[in-house]
Amino acid sequence: MKLTRRLFVGASAASAASLSAPMVMGQARPRVVVVGGGSGGATAARYIAKDSQGAIDVTLVEPSREYYTCYFSNLYLGGFRELDSLAHGYGTLASEYGINVVHDWAVGVDREARTVSLAGGATLPYDRLILSPGIDFVDGAVPGWDLSAQDVMPHAYKAGTQTALLKAQVQAMPEGGVFAMVAPPNPYRCPPGPYERVSMVAHMLKANNPTAKILIVDPKESFSKQGLFEEGWQKHYTGMIDRIGPDFGATNVEVRPDTMEVLIDGVAEKVDVCNVIPAQKAGRICELAGITDGNWAPVIPHTMQSRIDENIHVLGDASAQGDMPKSGFSANSQAKVAAMAVRGALTGSQVFPARFSNTCWSLIATDDGVKVGASYEATDEKIASVEGFVSQTGEDAALRKQTYEESIGWYNGIVADMFG
Repeated sequence: MKLTRRLFVGASAASAASLSAPMVMGQARPRVVVVGGGSGGATAARYIAKDSQGAIDVTLVEPSREYYTCYFSNLYLGGFRELDSLAHGYGTLASEYGINVVHDWAVGVDREARTVSLAGGATLPYDRLILSPGIDFVDGAVPGWDLSAQDVMPHAYKAGTQTALLKAQVQAMPEGGVFAMVAPPNPYRCPPGPYERVSMVAHMLKANNPTAKILIVDPKESFSKQGLFEEGWQKHYTGMIDRIGPDFGATNVEVRPDTMEVLIDGVAEKVDVCNVIPAQKAGRICELAGITDGNWAPVIPHTMQSRIDENIHVLGDASAQGDMPKSGFSANSQAKVAAMAVRGALTGSQVFPARFSNTCWSLIATDDGVKVGASYEATDEKIASVEGFVSQTGEDAALRKQTYEESIGWYNGIVADMFG
């Protein structure tokens, strides 16, 4: 038999397991299956494989061969990045860390048998399961819209082809046309995201279609970094952006994709592009596993374990964990806590108290970056905010440019942390 690098990794890992990992039900190495290859799942898979030094068999299930980050996808809309710069592959996780990367959909979890079913027919056994599937949309959240309408009224809240479609639609708007966004209710992925998107669309339109208008239909009374965005919009995009909140009918919204209309409290508005961002819930595999409270998956903050099944950990957007926003940084931070907990449970390694952090950067215009963030700790009830920070209105241009440059450094760091 030819000794390939893959077999060599397996052989050396089995040897390491005999020294440092307990036997689990007679098998050579305990098995961890990770579903979802984004900021939570890819990070967790990498850290478990890396820190266990091969003592744990790690399988990552992700249908896409390239992962497009949702964070920084708005900058593609604004012309500050290319779409390809958001795409990342899984080759290093497989070749350098010995992770079994399976490109397929997870379609079921048998919690009693501890198996994951894949759309292609395979069944994966696990000792611990990590679910980090991101978001799905709540059916009927915006009357008149469902996934069949996403090519006419894109959500672009899962990056990739939807993001490219939305940009193409904005670029094709007639002179003086109207871009409408139906913003989501809380909680949702990336709280500042819709408003950074408005900023980036405004940036594109200011350069190419300066008489165009932007209409935000928002069911929330307030939103993340509101003062900062509104200051920026007034400074950079005067008269272009109008926001309709709940006091003016934004909780009673319907869309008509066939006629490109948005109905606000019964009054029809004709628009040229409509970005519908519906209410959100945990990715469907959490529901299929039976670990949600209806929309989200409650977790134990110290370990990110499901409150329903201790053998399952839930990360990132899908989890109901307390004070952390649903963001890529949050998922990455939670993944490291979960990876440490899983490794401790399966190999007896030391587990330290859980600590978390998050920062969300947003770009309003060229070199005009703002941020909000906090540090967190685990309590028995929730992940609790300890200390926070936020950019201030009236900051000088040099500080705003520094904040934007800081965000670029963070982006490069997190994708390296996820994909090696």
